[in-house]
Amino acid sequence: MATVSNTRTYHEQLQIDYTIRIRELLKTLPPFCKDYFRAIEPRTSAKTRLSYAYDIRIFFRFLIENNPIYMERTTDQFDLHDLECLDPVDFEEYMSYLKVYQNDDEATVTNTERGQARKMSAIRSMYTYLYKHQVISQNPTVIVDMPKLHEKAIIRLDTDEVAELLDYVEHCGDELTGQRKTYYEKTKYRDLAILTLLLGTGIRVSECVGLDINDVDFKNNGITITRKGGNQMVVYFGEEVRKALEHYIKYTREGITPIAGHENAFFYSTQRKRMGVQAVENMVKKYARIVTPNKKITPHKLRSTYGTALYKETGDIYLVADVLGHKDVNTTKKHYAALDENRRRMAASAVKLREN
Repeated sequence: MATVSNTRTYHEQLQIDYTIRIRELLKTLPPFCKDYFRAIEPRTSAKTRLSYAYDIRIFFRFLIENNPIYMERTTDQFDLHDLECLDPVDFEEYMSYLKVYQNDDEATVTNTERGQARKMSAIRSMYTYLYKHQVISQNPTVIVDMPKLHEKAIIRLDTDEVAELLDYVEHCGDELTGQRKTYYEKTKYRDLAILTLLLGTGIRVSECVGLDINDVDFKNNGITITRKGGNQMVVYFGEEVRKALEHYIKYTREGITPIAGHENAFFYSTQRKRMGVQAVENMVKKYARIVTPNKKITPHKLRSTYGTALYKETGDIYLVADVLGHKDVNTTKKHYAALDENRRRMAASAVKLREN
């Protein structure tokens, strides 16, 4: 008999939420999509499948909006014959459509080359599966050119900007009054801890908000995080990070009575719930736009800042790849597997955020 747990981790609950959303989306898609999503489940994450489901739905809505043949259809009424009838030009028009279109809320959506390529990859993957299993007799997507991806300049904080950002978060309350100052005092140690953690370990924002209190090990100065794909890993931190986390616990977290179901979360919102990805992104942007107005700084840019600094200090690209959890780099994966925890510990003290 199955048991119900009331103590799911953040990542376990996230997988459940993604799975439920995928099931709801599949109800709006053609029946043959269910076989495709069932087939890719063992080799993809729930988040990836959810993104694919949204992307495939956009494709069928594009056909309904732009092809007179399908104007009377709903997205769940397409059949395999419809897929076989499409020509390469239909997919070329689709990629052009993706540059700017209206979503369900009539908001304007834009896609860069990478966004177009990702959405087209979802369609290609579905076609490849159906063609491979001889459900359709042709695959026109293979002869459609994908958008050319141009290299983007890496945006990151310089060493002096890192110190300036952390100093600003620590002291900007001196310039505030009234309600703004009250809010700042409530979130000061939390925000400083999050920024210091991101800059001092290079973890992803999703890994940061997914931290539980038991994931933080002050005895060994390490945090247990769940990487993309579900693998767990210990990332070690230095004294600057340790101090920031301890101050947050002492001056903020210990005074919070969390809402039921959020008792294990490490970082809390002012609503006494686990902080979400969007909240951290907004917080980073709020401070960064004051300190570095000419740079669009996001949590991912803080991750790039850490990776750059770590490589500069150690010269070890394999250590950087391992600590950041890069499984898709163009180097042999066995090099990452050979790295032991002692080498990871090097990362904890290699990067200094502020001069003592």
